Amino acid sequence: MNAQNLPGQRGDHGEVIDTRRGMFGAAGGGDTSGYGGLVRSVRMPGATSRPYGGWFDEVADELEGALDEQGLVPENVIEKTVVDRGELTFHIEREYLPAVARTLRDDPALRFELCTGVSGVHFPGDKGRELHAVYHLRSITHNRLIRLEVSAPDADPHVPSLVAVYPTNDWHERETYDFFGLVFDGHPALTRIMMPDDWQGFPQRKDYPLGGIPVEYKGAQIPAPDQRRSYT
Repeated sequence: MNAQNLPGQRGDHGEVIDTRRGMFGAAGGGDTSGYGGLVRSVRMPGATSRPYGGWFDEVADELEGALDEQGLVPENVIEKTVVDRGELTFHIEREYLPAVARTLRDDPALRFELCTGVSGVHFPGDKGRELHAVYHLRSITHNRLIRLEVSAPDADPHVPSLVAVYPTNDWHERETYDFFGLVFDGHPALTRIMMPDDWQGFPQRKDYPLGGIPVEYKGAQIPAPDQRRSYT
């Protein structure tokens, strides 16, 4: 492990995708946190060079070998491999996601039998890759945990569904679609799962307006957060 891979030690390594001002990045209101003058860059961790350490190299070798046996070029399938904070993440080109997931599940040397779900992430500053889907895979056979990550542009928010590979992803993909607007192509019934069917927008995107809906409590109307008093 070199200094680039240590938590909080990236320095100038990685890709800067945004500059955040204040503690929480909020704008247009009074900052009561005391960190209004804080300015920091938001960085995506860069690719990690080998050796990754421990069993990470074994998994990477097995995955690349299995892809090669299928006639796929690993460099075209795996965008980058990142070891950060003790976690192994394969960033996959989205069109190859089902093939990679099936390989990780079925290959005897890998056997990642369980996908514990998919999480959406929205990085407005990551131009052309604003929407990310992150999958956590666990091997019960080998007691290992890895992550897969794919990205899609806001203008084309499509990612292949993994329900055919990991059926338990059914409602996880619906939730990610509901809150982030990622469209999982091939999902058997991609509908909203939390918000009303006619809801406009995707509430967990970072550019979604805070509040905007009045709340009624025992006959009293509480204004939406973006209409309340600001403390400046």
